[in-house]
Amino acid sequence: MKSDVIKKGIERAPHRSLLRAVGCSSSDWDKPFIGVINSFNDIVPGHIHLESIAAAVKEGIREGGGVPFEINTIAVCDGIAMNHEGMKYSLPSRELIADSCEIVAEAHAFDGLVFIPNCDKVIPGMLMAAVRLNLPCIFISGGPMLAGRLVRDGQERAVDLNSVFLAVGEAVKGTISEAEVAELEEIACPGCGSCSGMFTANTMNCLTEALGMALPGNGTIPATQARRIQLAYEAGRQVMEVLAKNIRPGDIVTRDAVYNAFAVDMALGGSTNSVLHLTAIAHEAGISFPLSWINEISQNIPYICKLSPAGDYHIEDLDMAGGIPAVMQELASLLKLETNTVLGKPLGRVISGARVKNRDVIRSLSEPYGATGGVSLLFGNLAPGGGVVKQAAVAPEMLVHEGSARVFNSEEEATAAIMGKKIRAGDVVVIRYEGPKGGPGMREMLTPTSLLSGMGMDKEVALITDGRFSGATRGAAIGHVSPEAAEGGPIAALRDGDIITIDIPNSILGVKLNLEEIERRLASLPPFEPKIKTGYLKRYADKVTSASTGAVFAD
Repeated sequence: MKSDVIKKGIERAPHRSLLRAVGCSSSDWDKPFIGVINSFNDIVPGHIHLESIAAAVKEGIREGGGVPFEINTIAVCDGIAMNHEGMKYSLPSRELIADSCEIVAEAHAFDGLVFIPNCDKVIPGMLMAAVRLNLPCIFISGGPMLAGRLVRDGQERAVDLNSVFLAVGEAVKGTISEAEVAELEEIACPGCGSCSGMFTANTMNCLTEALGMALPGNGTIPATQARRIQLAYEAGRQVMEVLAKNIRPGDIVTRDAVYNAFAVDMALGGSTNSVLHLTAIAHEAGISFPLSWINEISQNIPYICKLSPAGDYHIEDLDMAGGIPAVMQELASLLKLETNTVLGKPLGRVISGARVKNRDVIRSLSEPYGATGGVSLLFGNLAPGGGVVKQAAVAPEMLVHEGSARVFNSEEEATAAIMGKKIRAGDVVVIRYEGPKGGPGMREMLTPTSLLSGMGMDKEVALITDGRFSGATRGAAIGHVSPEAAEGGPIAALRDGDIITIDIPNSILGVKLNLEEIERRLASLPPFEPKIKTGYLKRYADKVTSASTGAVFAD
């Protein structure tokens, strides 16, 4: 066992003495040491209950003959970090999480690992660490939050955090009162768990199942249900089986597994951030997965689950309809069913007994919500390296759009203009210098997109940015535009009044300028001046690469 280097031999007597100080006994020296890497904290709603998840995991590990050791890593709540300087730290936290998991696992010579994430950057950060370390491991998330229930005029409807963001836009427009916003604020997030729609956290927890790194139910069993604790216990037991069979992430996270994850993502209409994160995970695993392949998958995978923000259903509804196994069973003819899983059997066998229990939540391939996937990559002279849009959440009338650019050099400038009612129907709002280097940190733009939606302008106005969007974003919102402005991408050449063309069905994002004019404008710009010159964000900006490569660090 790898852990023998800290517990076997006379020369390890000092190590054993320290291990006795944390509760180990002589009977533990022949047992596997399992690290339980938990992202529990008191500030992130998706993580406030993870102590109970870890307790169940550790019980399962002990039952399976292992010795568990719980360790914590950081987590950021994107909702709380939204629309201020704190959001600059959200995406960069992914790399810190991956590095911290690597450090603690290697320093203490664990034989196996259980990862307990739940929210946006923790899941991909831990997955990146898992494939990097290549130790036997398993993932168990904290589960989704239940939707809130709003009753008005005798009618009840499900609401979530995105409902509150949209309500702010409605209040700015004057269609609802501040008192109604306050009422919604109190009930939209009823308790622990990752925010209840198909936003980034739940997208990534569902895709961890599709990758084969988690047990069935990981992505959808609600945080508050006893089944979540039972699943955590089973994950603790199963990691001992994974260790006994020497199943490693390198055996599971293959090119075919990444394909399956993207395929499920397209069927779910998941967050655009999944492109960023799955690309980064593939990079860590040494897998080449060009953005063009993602569009090929999108063209061949129907959109069969219309969940919030695109629709009215939430993750709890998906769970009751059969969860991710049922989705994958519906997609079985389009998946790579021989990929391995943490259950030690191929994906096809894992999902073989699954069935769809609600055809409104999980449509059939013959009657999908859309013939193509929920996420699309756009290319053109404005985005030679690509841009990403959640086409499932775009109004039909905005799938093809041509409009005049309204250019802003920060999220704050754009938000002020939107709240000041300075944006007109037909405009294309451009927010630049918010990419991985330019931000730095590639902030999410949920506030401006939600304002536009709440003001009823999401069917009239498009928004493009070299930053990114929350999984809760809806409308013709195109992010990850690469190369970013800070690297001299064409988006830096835009001026107010330039005509931008968007053709989502044909994967086109362009500007009506010839190449010579774009190059002339770029040549006239002063050198990019970093906004932050100290601390972690300075180091991050120095190392980070383009969104088109997953915003990973340069090798």
